Amino acid sequence: MSSTVLDASALLALLNQEEGSDLVAELVADGAAIGAVNLAEVATKLSQVGIPEEQIREIIDTLGLEIIPFDAEQVYRAALLVGPTRSVGLSLGDRACLALAAQVGVPAVTADRVWRQLELGVKVRVVR
Repeated sequence: MSSTVLDASALLALLNQEEGSDLVAELVADGAAIGAVNLAEVATKLSQVGIPEEQIREIIDTLGLEIIPFDAEQVYRAALLVGPTRSVGLSLGDRACLALAAQVGVPAVTADRVWRQLELGVKVRVVR
């Protein structure tokens, strides 16, 4: 199992060479994972800027990320995070990342600074 789980914002920071991309690149090189929901967010963003499907697949495949399916356990964990994260307005993708990180016991990595406010029993690493 990977030592970190990436949120879509962290992977997008890497792909767009934004602040924090160096750290995300190191984590990817060390074998980071991403949940299917967050990967769908990334693929959607790439598609929205006109990148064709074949190239999106190539970009993702080149990274060598462990892609983890969204399973029933994560469904319930993500659903139960609605209340504790309501004040910071986390999306389903955000909660899915946190649920996966909690399930496998590794840090969740994000570029979203608001995650610093969270106290959910899940280690969070903010790259910016």
